[in-house]
Amino acid sequence: MLTDIEIAQQAEIKPIGAIAAKIGIDQDELEFYGKYKAKISEELISRTSVCNDGKLILVTAINPTPAGEGKTTTSVGLGDALSKLGKKTVIALREPSLGPVFGIKGGAAGGGYAQVIPMEDINLHFTGDMHAITAANNLCCAMLDNHIQQGNELKIDVKRVLIKRCLDMNDRELRNIIAGLGGRLNGVPREDGFIITVASEVMAILCLSSDIDDLKQRLGNILVAYSTDGKPVYAKDLKANGAMAALLKDAVKPNLVQTLEGTPALMHGGPFANIAHGCNSVRATKLGLKLADYCVTEAGFGSDLGAEKFFDIKCRKAGLKPDAVVIVATVRAIKYNGGVAKAELPAENLDALAKGIVNLGAHISNMQKFGIPTVVAINRFNTDSDAELKYIEDYCTKLGADFAMSEVFAKGGEGALDLAEKVVAAAEKPSDFRLIYPDDAPIKEKILSVAKNIYGADGVAYTTQALKALADIEKLDTLKLPICVAKTQYSLSDDPSLLGKPEGFTITVRDIRLSSGAGFIVVYTGDIMTMPGLPKIPAAERIDVDSDGKITGLF
Repeated sequence: MLTDIEIAQQAEIKPIGAIAAKIGIDQDELEFYGKYKAKISEELISRTSVCNDGKLILVTAINPTPAGEGKTTTSVGLGDALSKLGKKTVIALREPSLGPVFGIKGGAAGGGYAQVIPMEDINLHFTGDMHAITAANNLCCAMLDNHIQQGNELKIDVKRVLIKRCLDMNDRELRNIIAGLGGRLNGVPREDGFIITVASEVMAILCLSSDIDDLKQRLGNILVAYSTDGKPVYAKDLKANGAMAALLKDAVKPNLVQTLEGTPALMHGGPFANIAHGCNSVRATKLGLKLADYCVTEAGFGSDLGAEKFFDIKCRKAGLKPDAVVIVATVRAIKYNGGVAKAELPAENLDALAKGIVNLGAHISNMQKFGIPTVVAINRFNTDSDAELKYIEDYCTKLGADFAMSEVFAKGGEGALDLAEKVVAAAEKPSDFRLIYPDDAPIKEKILSVAKNIYGADGVAYTTQALKALADIEKLDTLKLPICVAKTQYSLSDDPSLLGKPEGFTITVRDIRLSSGAGFIVVYTGDIMTMPGLPKIPAAERIDVDSDGKITGLF
């Protein structure tokens, strides 16, 4: 059996100009990064702004196992299947982070015969967007510390610096550090730390900006610190936003690649959904809608995280309205939610399936609350038994939910033709899209609404630190901002050990931070970390490159 990278390396990849031509893009409207990758020019975005929008399809999932359940793979396979049905289709995905690539979960280019290529480039440096975001964030941090060193005219309180440096790598050693040691010439000593690039506000800003001017304004509005007299200090006060935007002038442009079957794919931005808002860029999604009849996009992890944020943050701010939702479910994830250990998931276990399937029911119910037609994609693995698959089908039938078997990993687009037909039918149904909370609700009310309606919690508790942070945020002009909950992806609750459909629990908010540039309020729950660590045996140990430059071990 071929590995993902072996399948990708054997594929007949087409020049990116030929892929662009499928959706009416002239080569002069591309900025080429070699033969098989390109950035979209501002001229194309401007030209297509007057075009009608196609149908927007969101792919989300149930709560996953630590290895992931194939949401990106399903998105890619569905896009290929829609193309096979004669639909003009564009896939809009997130870019991978090097953290999971070298950690445990893997990349974000799909898998098997449903991949975007060139997968090695995409999963490693791609077009440099992640590095540009890292540099822009760290430039702001450097300018802040330099300001303190050079006299501190803004009276920045070194104990109330909010922005952290970032790195696109899992490195727990850098979560909490002391910076500025070594004497006066080496800076002012203070506590500092790193977050992973995909959790940075700069990443969120890139994904939510409409153009370079909007990007620059949002960068200037990043709340970086408070002064010693309690006043907010923004990146624009440091005069940092112009240079930050200069570093991002190319990164703000969406990237064009292709699937194994030649379907155009826009990959742009990559915030995690457990610690950020989990969606690709607004620019890529909107461009996909202008270029195609169907734009298939995804939101990270389960619907309790990515989909909720896609609706309540991205759609709210960008004026998007999804036409249909696909919920990816797997036998193994349902059994995991039924209490089966990861190592034992391949074995048939109908009792665990019966216990864990309420998790699927909760996600179906969640999507119905947003008023969007929904289809369940049962992503088939070769270890699934017929009895287990039938149990899921019967459960969906009982709930009145549309469903289809998905075999895209093994068969590519051919393995999702039934799913594609049901998605097309769902997208034609009336949609009563609505949000979970209104813009002007108090912050606590917004948090409670998500906790009760989406997670199924009885209520919300706040630590002293969270209440103090909330009081500071409420003094600023933040009333209409949506919330972005940082929470474990493995449970509907904030406790990863509470699987299935937990009941009788309370969500505990331990801290709250304002992302004023991105335009949302981050609510930290449980033990979620903004800088992940590597596992005991990281994927990096298997990755290598030979003397000809051929990469191996990358999935």
